[in-house]
Amino acid sequence: MSAIPAHRSHVALVVPTLSAKAVLPWLLFAALLMLVAMYFVSAEQGATSLLSGTAVHEWTHDGRHLLGFPCH
Repeated sequence: MSAIPAHRSHVALVVPTLSAKAVLPWLLFAALLMLVAMYFVSAEQGATSLLSGTAVHEWTHDGRHLLGFPCH
């Protein structure tokens, strides 16, 4: 009289394995993005500036203070 069937089939879970060759390019790409972001937050101002003007400084201003970089 219960709603549960009398027999249940078990489903095998297959977990894919990742090799270092498959993960390494993505890790390098993420590291490069982090370095670029760190440059713009920390050093895109003054003598090492790649872009003219203050737009990048204004966009990253709060991030500079949050990470402890002085900017004024």
